[in-house]
Amino acid sequence: MGRINIGLTVIIITYNESKHIRRCLESVQDIANDVFVVDSFSTDDTEAICRDMGGQVLKNNFVNHATQFNWALQNCPIETKWVMRLDADEYLLPELVDELRNKLPILRPNISGLYMKRRVHFSGKWIRYGAYYPTWLLRVWRHGDAVCEQRWMDEHIKLLRGESLHLKNDFVDDNLHGLTNWVSKHNGYASREAIDLMNMTEQFLDQDEVPMRLFGSQEERKRWLKYRYVQFPLFLRPFIYFFYRYFIKLGFLDGKEGLVWHFLQGFWYRFLVDAKLMELRRDMQLNGSNPQSAIKNVLGIEV
Repeated sequence: MGRINIGLTVIIITYNESKHIRRCLESVQDIANDVFVVDSFSTDDTEAICRDMGGQVLKNNFVNHATQFNWALQNCPIETKWVMRLDADEYLLPELVDELRNKLPILRPNISGLYMKRRVHFSGKWIRYGAYYPTWLLRVWRHGDAVCEQRWMDEHIKLLRGESLHLKNDFVDDNLHGLTNWVSKHNGYASREAIDLMNMTEQFLDQDEVPMRLFGSQEERKRWLKYRYVQFPLFLRPFIYFFYRYFIKLGFLDGKEGLVWHFLQGFWYRFLVDAKLMELRRDMQLNGSNPQSAIKNVLGIEV
């Protein structure tokens, strides 16, 4: 089936994504009127692949995902009714493409946002357990009716008006780089996560966030739980979280790939975040510095 005009623009943030971007673009080529790729000055052939496949490339220096995506919303010449956010290592399943093709043109005017289910693949394995599937994310919205909340890590699309509904089918998050790349990337994530967690207690940054509700949407509930998580002692909370995911939520059923995933993402990563928080607090105590100065001294990040 060829491309059908359903009034959809797709925005993708990239940096050296030549291994993923073709797969991503191919998955939306039948439903996207326009694809804008906001690139952080890649040094591989990401830009060439995007242009070859009809994507429009804009360039902007990267600060964090929230800042980059909101820059994209402000600077991409979006002319369609609907906008989709997609990461370069993600792709839509054909069933989701068909669902979007059929539903977008007939949605009621009061529907402004669509939630999609994310499947995470790790080392070729679909991670089904450990409270990791389904993860519902607001990824499609009416142009002008949503923004990306301003956070250093774990940012969500925030609906400004209207109602939302949930689609039935999935998109896939499948990073094809090896474990060394995964560890390096998550080291960077841990620095940004440490900034977010410190801000929850120190309140030194203004952030536009989704509401916190235990019985709200999945991201609202996740934010509520995160604010409770930060109240637990450093280094104890990664143990609790891993135990919850791997044993209580049956992460062990994901096999040996799941063991690696849940340990690294559910324990090691959060332990690393706590270690960076410990460094930040030590710098503040020893040097009498404020959070912003400590973040620059320890993490090399300007906030």
